[in-house]
Amino acid sequence: MLEEYKGKGIGTKLFQNIEEWAIKHSISRLELTVVKQNEAGVGLYKKMGYEIEGTKRNSLIINSNSFDEYYMAKLLS
Repeated sequence: MLEEYKGKGIGTKLFQNIEEWAIKHSISRLELTVVKQNEAGVGLYKKMGYEIEGTKRNSLIINSNSFDEYYMAKLLS
């Protein structure tokens, strides 16, 4: 991520737009996965109402390192 775009609310606005679109199209559940070590991403998703539903251990291999991945979801009303 480019530093000049961090903390500007772009991610929050993106997720607000996604949720508005989903509700308009009668979608009741949003899902995503995120690398467990991506603390900024996990924080954003929790702030937006997503909950961790599970962990897929050793899900990804990046540069010979294994990473766990969270499964997260948000139920829409």
